[in-house]
Amino acid sequence: MKIRILQSAKADLVEGYHFYESQLVGIGMYFLESIYSDIDSLKLFAGIHPIFYGKYYRLMSKRFPFAIYYLIEDNEIRIYSVLDCRRDPAWIKIKLQ
Repeated sequence: MKIRILQSAKADLVEGYHFYESQLVGIGMYFLESIYSDIDSLKLFAGIHPIFYGKYYRLMSKRFPFAIYYLIEDNEIRIYSVLDCRRDPAWIKIKLQ
C-alpha cells in the first residue's frame, strides 16, 4: 500500500524538526528519522490503531511524544497530521477538523 504524507502533516513535521533542533543541534534530524520510521511501519500495520475524533487512526511515535493521524482511502495511507501529544486535546481536535 502506498503512503502519502499530506501538506498539513509535512508542515507539522517541519515545526517538530525546528522545535527539537532548537533544543540541541542534530535532534531535529533524529526526530524526523524516527517519525518517518514510524510512518513506514504503516505498510505492515495500517488499520490496527485506535480511532480518534470519529475517523482518524492514531499511531503513537515510539521515541517522541507525537501522534500520527492517518486514514486509509482508495488503497492509500494518507497522513493528515503529526501532532505533539503534549498539546491541549481541544487544540488537537480543532486541528483535525
